[in-house]
Amino acid sequence: MEKLLEICCGSFDDACAASAGGASRIELNSALFLGGLTPSLGTLAAVKAHLSLKVVAMVRPRGAGFCYTPGEMEVMEADGRLLMQNGADGLVFGFLDEGFEVDAEKTRRFAELAHAFGGEAVFHRAFDCVKDPDKAVETLISLGVDRVLTSGLADTAPEGAELLAALQRRYGGQIELLAGSGVTPENAPALMEKTGIMQLHSSCKDWRRDPTTAGEQVSYSYAPPPHGLDYEAVSAEKVRALRAAMGL
Repeated sequence: MEKLLEICCGSFDDACAASAGGASRIELNSALFLGGLTPSLGTLAAVKAHLSLKVVAMVRPRGAGFCYTPGEMEVMEADGRLLMQNGADGLVFGFLDEGFEVDAEKTRRFAELAHAFGGEAVFHRAFDCVKDPDKAVETLISLGVDRVLTSGLADTAPEGAELLAALQRRYGGQIELLAGSGVTPENAPALMEKTGIMQLHSSCKDWRRDPTTAGEQVSYSYAPPPHGLDYEAVSAEKVRALRAAMGL
């Protein structure tokens, strides 16, 4: 199985850093501090104009969970179509019902939308909230989803390695498994060896300072101490280090 490193990017600058570090593919988002939301078309256009990376684009209208209103679905479908029309190589999405199962109808609609433009359909870490991972994977396979990003229902992929390995054994021939969350150069080799999963997903996060984040009385800070004046950004050096650890 081919080794592949996907970098989670929240901006055009992030995508440039991922490319400079040698990423194989990027997941393009906005608002990574909320877990990743739909990127702007301007961001996608800049990435496609300046970089040769494969780009899968997040479609997620808000933070929190994955049960969406009809109004949110209307916007998500419009966003997904526009992203594909403007060069995205696939869509990243996740839909659950209130019983913590994959919402088959919504997932099918988005898989068909991505495939209609010749792109990939990727189910994101909403998967890690399901109650029955085997049933969820089987549902995704039946709906034509190409890949699922998962940490094995744990906070990090190394913590979920046992389940990741089981899922890879049972379903790796039917759907691509992408291991993500907490992936570092230090744990990547053992994670691949233990799980058999050769596609890894990481943010390779560093911090950049913007001194205007806080004034004397007003603050727009969102990062934890000591990064109160910082925002997250992809580090090309960390991407290179992770590539090397993976043997790429």
